Amino acid sequence: MKVKSELEIKEFLTPIAEKVGVRIVDVEFKQGKNPELTVYADKEGGIDLDTCEIFHRAIDEPLDSFDPTFGLPYTLNVSSPGVDRPFNTDEDFLSHVGEKVEIKLKNSIKGKKMYDCVLLSYDGKSVTVKVSDKETFTIDLKNLVKMNEFIDFNG
Repeated sequence: MKVKSELEIKEFLTPIAEKVGVRIVDVEFKQGKNPELTVYADKEGGIDLDTCEIFHRAIDEPLDSFDPTFGLPYTLNVSSPGVDRPFNTDEDFLSHVGEKVEIKLKNSIKGKKMYDCVLLSYDGKSVTVKVSDKETFTIDLKNLVKMNEFIDFNG
């Protein structure tokens, strides 16, 4: 199935998202027997089900005219990104500076490949994280498998 790129879809929907008061975190198109276009949206303080529904209604008709699948049917979903979603964009990283995050590395640092730490900075090529009161690492993004919000199951 030929579809417009996820970037094209995101760029088309961004002005609508801004009017609704959300930002598009990601766009994903899954092909197969039942093709699905999922738009992941978030907002300051987190997105709720009502806001997802409002955004879905706001983009439904414009997407039909944009025709991302060139006339073929698909299911449109609007979803929150979820707390375990990996950071992918500059905005993802920058919006979490100063917060506790979880990281998974390709190559270990001090014998470990996973850390719960505080994201101190991001410059587009590397991140600096504080893993303890005495240890701070600067990690090349090429060594970063995944970074996401820290999930506190005890709190």
